Amino acid sequence: MRLFNPGDEIIAGDDLYGGSYRMFTQLFEKVGLKFSFVDMNDPNNIIGAITDNTKLIWLETPTNPLLKIADISAITAIAKERNILTAVDNTFATPYNQRPLDLGADLVMHSATKYIGGHSDVVMGALMVKDAELAKKIHFIQFAAGAIAGPMDCFLALRGVKTLALRVQRHNENGMRIAKFLTNHPKVQSVYYPGLESHPNHEIAKKQMKGFGGMLSFRLKEDSKESTFKVLESFEVITLAESLGGVESLVNHPATMTHASIPLKERERLGITDSLVRLSVGVEDVEDLIEDISNALAKV
Repeated sequence: MRLFNPGDEIIAGDDLYGGSYRMFTQLFEKVGLKFSFVDMNDPNNIIGAITDNTKLIWLETPTNPLLKIADISAITAIAKERNILTAVDNTFATPYNQRPLDLGADLVMHSATKYIGGHSDVVMGALMVKDAELAKKIHFIQFAAGAIAGPMDCFLALRGVKTLALRVQRHNENGMRIAKFLTNHPKVQSVYYPGLESHPNHEIAKKQMKGFGGMLSFRLKEDSKESTFKVLESFEVITLAESLGGVESLVNHPATMTHASIPLKERERLGITDSLVRLSVGVEDVEDLIEDISNALAKV
């Protein structure tokens, strides 16, 4: 965001990590940047939002928490025609499953706290670029403003990178198994996972992803906060916590945890309601995880 000047406009996806939404609307709008949020399931929605002042298109894919898929190649093509930068939050996909720079993106962001670190013991972010001039600008901002990772944090992230491929392969396998299990469960209304053929953008996910990851969300048929909390409090193997991407499985309630900073009306419009549950599927034995989920769902 520090690449831009007051009056510049950024187009972002409407299903966005709550912390990104909070930073955009509560910090950077104050210094004159303007943000519009559009549904990126259809790249044509972006065209309608572009103005002469648009400088960046910011997308997550898969998104947090509804696992929407944006067509990176199509969106970057739209941007390049108009000399607009594109940035992809690739945290959910990991560099093992998805390579946005190869698909035309100018910047890729990872919360390295998540899959890259992989063990829930480091707080770090990473920006990847392949244009030398852009890299120089970002390096100057880092030099001038800080955001330098400490040596121990760097050691932990580098350690995590060594096992990234092995871990993500297991996340992919476990994620698919659990998504299919939940799809057939009588107490589950819907499952959000790009690896399912029922996902509206499954074909695009297949085109741009090597695997579909360990992140999924599902909606309970019983739409009440009390019932959802009962399920969340009943897990024994899976831990109720924010964060994601570690070797251990975590369950999260987006409406009151990761996305609580998004206004209620906007959350409801997007479908981030009390019955929505997000799972970060870890690398444990998948039968143990399925049994834990089954036992928790049996409480309602």
